[in-house]
Amino acid sequence: MTAPREARRAATEGTGIAQAALRVDGPAAHAGALAVLADGLMEAVCLVDPASLLVLHANRAAAQLLRMPGEDIVGQAVQALCPAPEDAFFWADVDAGLSQAIRSDTLVRCGDGTVLHVERRVSLLHLAGGARVFLVCLQDRTPQQRLEHALDMVLAEMQATLESTADGILVSDVQGLTTACNRRFAELWNVPEALLVRRDEEALRQHMADAVRDREAYLLRLQEITAAPLAEATDLLELRSGRLLQRTTLPKQSQGHSVGRVYSFRDITQERESQQRIEQLAYTDLLTGLPNRLMLAQRIDYALRLAGRDGTGFAVLFVDLDRFKNINDSLGHQFGDRVLVEVAQRIQSCLRQVDTLCRLGGDEFVMLLHKADVAAAEMVARRVIATVAHPFEMDALQFSIGCSIGVAMHPADGASMDDLIKCADTAMYSVKDRGRGDVGFYQPQMNMQLLARMKTEHAMHQAMEAGLFELHYQPQVDLLTGRVQAMEALLRWTDAERGIVAPESFVPLAEESGYIVTIGSWVLAEAVRQAADWQRAGLAVPVSVNVSPLQFQQIDFVARVAAALHAHGLAPQLLELELTETILVRDAAEALQRLHALDALGVRLAIDDFGTGYSSLAYLKQLPIRKLKIDRSFVRGLPDDESDRAIVSAIVQMARALQLTTIAEGVETQAQLALLQALQCDQYQGYLCAPAMPAPQALLWLQRGG
Repeated sequence: MTAPREARRAATEGTGIAQAALRVDGPAAHAGALAVLADGLMEAVCLVDPASLLVLHANRAAAQLLRMPGEDIVGQAVQALCPAPEDAFFWADVDAGLSQAIRSDTLVRCGDGTVLHVERRVSLLHLAGGARVFLVCLQDRTPQQRLEHALDMVLAEMQATLESTADGILVSDVQGLTTACNRRFAELWNVPEALLVRRDEEALRQHMADAVRDREAYLLRLQEITAAPLAEATDLLELRSGRLLQRTTLPKQSQGHSVGRVYSFRDITQERESQQRIEQLAYTDLLTGLPNRLMLAQRIDYALRLAGRDGTGFAVLFVDLDRFKNINDSLGHQFGDRVLVEVAQRIQSCLRQVDTLCRLGGDEFVMLLHKADVAAAEMVARRVIATVAHPFEMDALQFSIGCSIGVAMHPADGASMDDLIKCADTAMYSVKDRGRGDVGFYQPQMNMQLLARMKTEHAMHQAMEAGLFELHYQPQVDLLTGRVQAMEALLRWTDAERGIVAPESFVPLAEESGYIVTIGSWVLAEAVRQAADWQRAGLAVPVSVNVSPLQFQQIDFVARVAAALHAHGLAPQLLELELTETILVRDAAEALQRLHALDALGVRLAIDDFGTGYSSLAYLKQLPIRKLKIDRSFVRGLPDDESDRAIVSAIVQMARALQLTTIAEGVETQAQLALLQALQCDQYQGYLCAPAMPAPQALLWLQRGG
């Protein structure tokens, strides 16, 4: 299209096929026949003169491809139709005779100005008579290019998808040769870059086999997967690097036939670690790392099944540390936690590998001893007690801890974990009641005792609400003059079903449960009220009230005493508080401060049951105490028991040296009274003088002068 239509027509007339055939001395009929043949082809075909490189003929397909009439194509220079720069070299090679058949991709200019990508095939045809002509076949590559572009896009998207997934992907053909993989695969398997670039199949397979911990199992499983081309499979692979991979293999199919496999590798290392952490949290104690109650339940369930098969029993031991609360209260819970860890290690060292040590919580542990009889259980228990009792040394602090252990035997004491632990716990509390630091086996009557304690505790609460408690008053009398020095308030409980309930049967339980604080508050208020009534009646008799250690430790105890005195208008000197020695030696600094606060109120203070505890003389000198009460256990043996005589004499002499008043309780005979007078004891109380009396009777007794 570089010449006007007229010029092209003239060129056509001057260079027709017949004329070209005559010019190459060939018969025109052969060239004409070639043109007819070209017109019958569906492929775009042009005949080109080798000498002038002008188009001699274009068939209908060529006209459609080039989007111009055939007559407009004839006479054009072939370089004009193919404007690509490289075409100049192409036709030069053809003209030089370097090639007679060339196939290439090029561009052609169409009649509408567009440019097409075509595949061009050029053949030099030798016609009859020595004539020659170029047969140029053109095939539109646009649909193919679109398809290739679409395929390239699909491949790009697939590659992007492969690279974006969190899984490692390896694609292989039916022979097992790698056809594709992503970077994540290389990362998970730590495949060297050089190995990926050169695609050494054998080296890659060896690398993967060497990367797993169990090479033989890996190769065997790979053979099984390869032998079942249409099967799907999921496996776990543990690599030497520490990674745990989940391998999923899927068949790659085409028209129902297997053409390879797709392997995906997911790193589940963190998932496994999280699962292990969850299991650890679920089955172990966070502080000590020991099994918890849930794990213990599984171990005991296994022991029960084993016992059901072979008839062997086992033992469950309940361990509780003695007075561990003192460590937490004095040194803090963090220090206490460190002690618990050390205790757990010590107990664990006493057990076999088949046995189980569990921490239930706090300072409570449970031991499961497999195939253990009574003798073995006692031996282990005493070994644990001895091991725990060894001195501890932490932060330059040395201290000791004891423990009490209760034992339950299967099948005698229970057929389930709950029953066995309950029985062992009951036995342990029985040891605590006996004095701690020992081992005890469960006995059936222990449940009856425990049930009785529970009933007593419940009845005690109901008695307080129903007003069944009352105070009786026992005189405290001067040994020389016989005058009443005070009236001690003693708690009494009369139950509708039980009758008179002895204080020694419920007061220790009240102290253990903490209910003694409620009872003690009521006793204090009632005694102060009664003393105030006597005061208003003209009988200024001091009332003595026992104070429990737990009640004394309440932060507001001094304030409660002051409030009771103020509420009832009682003179402070008419109230005497009897304290035990345990109050004085526990947290001495705080006790001393509280005692001085009570003394500042004007309240009189006495030490009850003196001689049964431990009191330092140097410490007693600092206390605002006015009276020492000699325990009845030393008075009972008088006058015959020499030890009791010596103890009572020592207490009286010590009190005199400290300028303290002494009073002996539980005096029942004239002989006891005579000896106390001889030892220069100041006061006494007991049945010899008068029993404890209800308030109305006590008032009459006082009014009669005793």
